[in-house]
Amino acid sequence: MYLQTDEQTIGDLGIFGNQNGNGIYDIYNHAHTRGGEKLLEEMFRAPLSDKTAINQRSAIIARMMGNGLRFPFDVSLFDVIEKYLSQSEMQHAAQRNEIQLSEREIQNGVQAAISLLHLTKEFIEKNEIRMIAEYQTEREAIAALLAYPAFEPALKELPRGNKLSYSAVTAFDALFRITGRSRVEKLLAHLYCLDVYISVAKTAASRKFVFPVASDKGQSVLNVQGLYHPSLKDPVRNNIRMDETKNMIFLTGANMAGKSTFLRSLSTALYVAHMGFPVAATAMEFSVLDGLYTTVNLPDNLGIGASHFYAEVLRVKKMAAELSTGKSLFILFDELFRGTNVKDAHEATVSVTKGFARKTNSLFIISSHIVEAGEELKQKNNIGFLFLPTRMNGHTPEYTYTLEPGITDDRHGMIIIRNEGILETLKNGKKII
Repeated sequence: MYLQTDEQTIGDLGIFGNQNGNGIYDIYNHAHTRGGEKLLEEMFRAPLSDKTAINQRSAIIARMMGNGLRFPFDVSLFDVIEKYLSQSEMQHAAQRNEIQLSEREIQNGVQAAISLLHLTKEFIEKNEIRMIAEYQTEREAIAALLAYPAFEPALKELPRGNKLSYSAVTAFDALFRITGRSRVEKLLAHLYCLDVYISVAKTAASRKFVFPVASDKGQSVLNVQGLYHPSLKDPVRNNIRMDETKNMIFLTGANMAGKSTFLRSLSTALYVAHMGFPVAATAMEFSVLDGLYTTVNLPDNLGIGASHFYAEVLRVKKMAAELSTGKSLFILFDELFRGTNVKDAHEATVSVTKGFARKTNSLFIISSHIVEAGEELKQKNNIGFLFLPTRMNGHTPEYTYTLEPGITDDRHGMIIIRNEGILETLKNGKKII
């Protein structure tokens, strides 16, 4: 079972980065193998939606971090094996006009496969691996692959430095690339997964990330302490709690007060938590969701001639359709209905927010500059109100980036415009500095 999401959300959260920098994926990527990097990307595109699977993966990574495990293989071994297996079976290669491996490449591939079998067997028999209860299913699957009777002669060979006869190379080549090929590929898949676990464990240890605890679906629980965005070097941490009694948060704050950063921080933590990965916080508990959708940087849909406002309407419509199926979702809108006039935005924000809030098995956060809408929403008991304050130091706004309860009417846009000298420049021309 996987968490439902979409490309809008993946882009909003910067999962794979953009032209301006690296993404969340890069923070967790310390993989040694190409297969590990590919699998990590697949995991980021398909977070889990099952409590047991999430907590199991989380526990495996946490135990591997605690044991200080390192990837027990020479990366060059995988390079040789991947090239070796990439060629089709020997008897079909020529018919397909493919370049066949040289005798030397076959010998190297066979020797690498033998070494891989030995090293894997040594690894799964270590006490620290046997002691990780959550890893036993994968460990047993690896052991079953190694127990394939045809692999027994390979495991009796010396793993390194033993020159094989031509007949032995031929026999092992047929084993690894034909009769036992699927087992070798399954073994590689397990080792790529191990590479991911150790990679993520390294991130958790070096950055002091915390492992979230997942609870049953439908409870609408989200409790995060010391939350911050993982890409920030000197972050301000925040706490937030949501449940079915307060399943909607209405967030206000002036421009530059930190609303979008906080929203990305929370959404990213919840997204990554569903992968069973550690997050940038000091503690986190959450109930598993069916889907997670954010709307932060919604583009105009010029392909269908849609304005920004109509693109927002279509996005809200999509969320309403998803909610109508009874799914437990996390839905976030940053500056809902910014693409229309203030009167329409006010009315639409109130109506849609109230509609969302009725779905108590889901969680919602809506940020808005329309603080007057917040006053009307106070009649709904399950809507909570938070704001990010601005403190004035003379004519200079300063930001705490720390959540406070309530609604703010901070409006400092004109102060910032004046401080930048824009009006003077328009009046008197550009100043020479």
